[in-house]
Amino acid sequence: MKITAPISTPAEVEPLVRAGARELYCGVVPPDWIQRFNTSGVNRRVFGNLNGYADLERVVDKASSLDAEVFLVLNAQQYGEQHLDALTEIGARFKSIGGKAAIVADISLIASLAANVPDLDIHVSSVATCRNVESARFFATLGAKRIILPRDVTVAEIGAITQALPDLDVEAFVLNDGCVFEEGACHTVHLPMNKGGPICIDNYQFEYQATGGGRPQERALRRLEQNDLDYKRWLWYRFGNGFSVAPNGYPWGPCGLCAMPAMHAAGLHSVKIAGREGASERKIKSVELVARVLERIEAGEPADEVRKFAVGLRDAPSHCASGYMCYYPEVRSREVAGDTEGKVLTAA
Repeated sequence: MKITAPISTPAEVEPLVRAGARELYCGVVPPDWIQRFNTSGVNRRVFGNLNGYADLERVVDKASSLDAEVFLVLNAQQYGEQHLDALTEIGARFKSIGGKAAIVADISLIASLAANVPDLDIHVSSVATCRNVESARFFATLGAKRIILPRDVTVAEIGAITQALPDLDVEAFVLNDGCVFEEGACHTVHLPMNKGGPICIDNYQFEYQATGGGRPQERALRRLEQNDLDYKRWLWYRFGNGFSVAPNGYPWGPCGLCAMPAMHAAGLHSVKIAGREGASERKIKSVELVARVLERIEAGEPADEVRKFAVGLRDAPSHCASGYMCYYPEVRSREVAGDTEGKVLTAA
């Protein structure tokens, strides 16, 4: 099982590979794209992209020298017909400098790349919401080499796909940028660095009034206020626990570390760390965190022991026990979940 990590600058390649990443993914905004279309929307990140082809070539060259592969993100849900030729040209240029695969959601672009750049692998983005065997089979018939699963797919569903389609690589999220919404219906953008995250999730302030006007009854108002507090707590966890880190520098936030033993046993090809727009140090520590867990799995440690180890790496089990951070809550450590059962947890 490989670790797939995000990059936004050539300087990140070596430290991420040294930390344990064997696959890197990135976006690029070529100057001629901006001139032609008057937009930077080559992919679903306004921020976190390489500056141009020169940077992209440096990334590929450096990664190749370190025995790592590079994937290019072209993952908007839909592109206009006028974009397809330009995107196919970008894919062809990426392949010519040694790029391995394009991460794509738009079916028309998948078809165009498969027909015109057949040596460039196609990885179907999570934005395409491929979440079952028949959907994966469909994309495989279009030429896809890999499926990147949406965040709401369970470990059991991962296993069903890997078992039914053993020749298709399957990738799943393991850290950062959690979202409970439908990925394929999302048209938001993500903010840069430590402000990262989708702009659709915001800390709104609410004022309530009864249907006929005036103040709601006290009982109803208390329930509404409690709901607001619960929402703020959930929001804090969705935004990476306030973009906080443990004392050892490991990042807090949406996490699937406890599921890694089961995903490894199911034959998952890669675990994906999200956050192209994040700070470099957060990316590096994210890879280190995942690599330490993967090392235990590959050494043959029992799954329960690996989960305990994963939870202990950041030394704040109450965050794990809350359940709010879990990509795959069905396999989170039972010991940790039980430690705080019935207790009130605070987010900050």
